[in-house]
Amino acid sequence: MTKTNSGLWLIGLGPGDLSAMSLAAIDAAKDCEYRYLEGYTALLPENEMSRLNEFVGDFEVSMRPAIENPEQLFELAKKARVALMVVGDPLQATTHVDLQLRASEAGIECHVIHGISITTIVTGAVGLQSYRFGRQVTLAYPYGEYLATSPFELIIENKERKLHTLVLLDLDPTGMGVDEQKPMTPAIAVDVLRKSADKLSINIEDWNIALCSDMGRPEQRIFYGTLDEVANINDGSIHCLVIPGRMDELELKALQRWK
Repeated sequence: MTKTNSGLWLIGLGPGDLSAMSLAAIDAAKDCEYRYLEGYTALLPENEMSRLNEFVGDFEVSMRPAIENPEQLFELAKKARVALMVVGDPLQATTHVDLQLRASEAGIECHVIHGISITTIVTGAVGLQSYRFGRQVTLAYPYGEYLATSPFELIIENKERKLHTLVLLDLDPTGMGVDEQKPMTPAIAVDVLRKSADKLSINIEDWNIALCSDMGRPEQRIFYGTLDEVANINDGSIHCLVIPGRMDELELKALQRWK
């Protein structure tokens, strides 16, 4: 890491198992005077929190208001080395790209230490070709009577282009980014897909999809099946979906092994 007296370091922790955290990430975080774990776009498993402390030293959890209104973070970074640690890759979320740009506008040197992202893990692990994925989406919790259908519309757009879709699942039922995270379950995810489909008068009951749970961790699991089968899976804590587009023979064979 470049030795400077101040600046902001965006540090990727990898997928949630800190065994996959790079030496560069550990060294960069240890060398910073202030360390924050970004706690709302992704989730570090509870049993890894103490390991992170052992790896890099003391840190605080920083939630959405502190990231989207980073004045306090920037004031520290003007006079000290500040680490913002992010599960996965720090530039996976547009939130952190925006933070990087705003730091530059504020005259703050911003360094990036990349980490393994969920995109890299899932697209390879399920056996589908990465270049056949379209735009990935995040399936949001419904808010009262409001159901955002734009993620589902992007899934349909990908399917019409014969592309696969990686579907990340919401972590925050409130949408505020301040409370304890509650990862969306497979049952809720399937319910949101079905309600979105009903709202747009699209039949999805013949879909087979892949459920990826706790990816990048020792307990990771992949399951491929119908909507009902996926909705009834209760194992795991953090999930995402893969909705296939057109598959060649090898891709179909690769997915079938997860049935």
